[in-house]
Amino acid sequence: MVSNRTLNRKPGFNTWLPYLLILPAVVFLVTFLLYPMIRALINSFFNYQRTKPKQYGFIGLENYKALFQDDDLLPSLLISLKWVVVEVGLQTVIGLMAALLLNRRMKLQGVLRTVIFVPWAISGVLTGILWMLIFDDNFGLINNVFEMWGLTPRSWLGNTSLAFPSVVIAELWRGIPFLAITILAALQTIPDEVYESAKMDGANRATVLFRITLPLIKESIMYATLMRCIWAFQSVDLIMTMTNGGPLGVTTTFALYMYETSVTTGNYGYGSTLAMLSFLILIGFTIAYLKANSYGMEDN
Repeated sequence: MVSNRTLNRKPGFNTWLPYLLILPAVVFLVTFLLYPMIRALINSFFNYQRTKPKQYGFIGLENYKALFQDDDLLPSLLISLKWVVVEVGLQTVIGLMAALLLNRRMKLQGVLRTVIFVPWAISGVLTGILWMLIFDDNFGLINNVFEMWGLTPRSWLGNTSLAFPSVVIAELWRGIPFLAITILAALQTIPDEVYESAKMDGANRATVLFRITLPLIKESIMYATLMRCIWAFQSVDLIMTMTNGGPLGVTTTFALYMYETSVTTGNYGYGSTLAMLSFLILIGFTIAYLKANSYGMEDN
């Protein structure tokens, strides 16, 4: 056993130990988060194009002025808004229902939880490939079922009316587990005595849900929906894998447009400007969201 005298021999080391323990995390954040942000900010003031290296140079606010002349910017932002609202709205409702179901004691509860949580462990690219095969025009599962039922097969990812809903379904399958896990964890913190008291007072299920359960897990739901909004707005992998923004741009979100501008086209300067716009949008949305819902504050 180590005595207190032994632990106190090196007060300097004990003082610096906590900082040494968090040093790897700090280095990781600086390398993969802070430095790319600073680099993107610097690049946004330069004419930096992969196909025109000789024209590289400082151009001031010209890239930011180009935002107001970009005909593809507003449509991509509107598609992103639609994507976030539909995705997060459906994921929240279905995730809440799944969490309430998983919180009940039942047979094969562990198996059911595994089935619901597994999609969260699959990457966006693999999820996109899986659902692309399911929606395939020729040998996809859905069209095969349609043919068995005597229905006309559809071009799910090639139809301008069906492509967006198809991608939404794929993202729902992947995103619901996060909401379910977060809400389930919050539900399990509610003491059983609260429900027993409500039952003794004659409260029905609807009253218990809206007057007790939802208010007690409000902040967990807010946190989960906020994170899903941020992730959905920045989502690229699944959409790029399934439709690559098509057909006719109906699934080209702002994040995908930013990726195509920076990586595909090679216009790193303007792509960095789009990244700065994305950063400002997310910062503004987060502040407004938290302030509107009084997150982390007790109601007066």
